[in-house]
Amino acid sequence: MNLFKTLVILACTTLITSCNGQEAIKTKTIEAQIFSEKIIQTPNAQIIDVRTPEEFSSYHLDNAINIDWLGTSFEKEVANLDPKKPVFIYCKSGGRSQSAHEKLNELGFTTVYEMKGGILKWEAAGLAKTSNKAIGMTRDEYNKITKSDKKVLINFYAEWCAPCKKMEPYIKTMQTELANNVTIIRLDADKNKTLMSELKISELPTLLLYEGTKIKWQQSGYITEVDLKKQIQ
Repeated sequence: MNLFKTLVILACTTLITSCNGQEAIKTKTIEAQIFSEKIIQTPNAQIIDVRTPEEFSSYHLDNAINIDWLGTSFEKEVANLDPKKPVFIYCKSGGRSQSAHEKLNELGFTTVYEMKGGILKWEAAGLAKTSNKAIGMTRDEYNKITKSDKKVLINFYAEWCAPCKKMEPYIKTMQTELANNVTIIRLDADKNKTLMSELKISELPTLLLYEGTKIKWQQSGYITEVDLKKQIQ
């Protein structure tokens, strides 16, 4: 078999596109800005918010429908969509939408666009509709709590965030154990959306260590108790 034929066979088996005349399957995880642009370019775009109904009611993209990935009827509800037309999916930070993305591929949806980083990245990119009313703590209130003679560690978390839940027990213990040297404050990201936007926080958990109102260290994502103590002591 010559090289050309070998390459053709490999292309047919690895690019998802069938060489038997079947429709190509296009699945992509794309940045929030590109996600927004593709929605605008797509007439009657099928947009799926795979978060819980509670999350959906607090904020969602225009024209999105809510099909809860954690619910019991995901497959039944997506069956009402046209699998041959583009589908746009997102969640809060990307975990659930990735799983939903894989399921849609299995169900034969030919074009699926997943928003990388979910709503957190959407808001950080300045794509969310803004309101003059602050949601949660204001920036002035935040500045007051970070102004201290002691170090101040701010922990942005969410109830739905698995790494946040894993870190919660030892961070709460540290709040008491290290109270003489460090003030540790936990802020629910979903209840402090204005701060999240102003501080451009797009991942959870996020930790910010202040000394004299200046950020001396920051971390996004999971960190062990041992490594965290090394940073703040």
